[in-house]
Amino acid sequence: MVNLVIMRHGEAEPLSTMDSQRQLTTRGKHEVNQMAHWLQQHYTAFDWIWVSPYIRARQTAELILAKQAPFSQLDIVPELQPDADAALLKSYFDACISKRPEARVLLVSHMPLVSFLVEAFTTADQTPIFNTAQLACIEYSVEHGGKLLKTLSPQELALKSF
Repeated sequence: MVNLVIMRHGEAEPLSTMDSQRQLTTRGKHEVNQMAHWLQQHYTAFDWIWVSPYIRARQTAELILAKQAPFSQLDIVPELQPDADAALLKSYFDACISKRPEARVLLVSHMPLVSFLVEAFTTADQTPIFNTAQLACIEYSVEHGGKLLKTLSPQELALKSF
């Protein structure tokens, strides 16, 4: 089974000019670092980290990668842009994963795509709405589909630490 984690980028600057150029805020970096620490404890390394070409998503992936084992491979995947087609990305993913059915993969993207990806990869009854830096953990196989194991946001993580 593939261990698949789908993550929304951390909080970003307000839209001013080009959406693709928005950067993480200080709060967004803090959110991502919280989640990176949790991922480090539960997913010691990813085989692949796929990320949207947008700056805020790349910054999120780089912060996660800094806490991962050095052999994690980061790939910029245009199909992870906010308005991309979840079914198309799933087809691409399935083709890549067929050679590595035990891979650990992190996808970093945007709303609404992250919600549609959870729906595409699982039998979830409803499409989850993601807060910034929220993630969804999925156990997935091409043959049998996926099972949503957990969703976790920085806010939920902060509550658990009390």
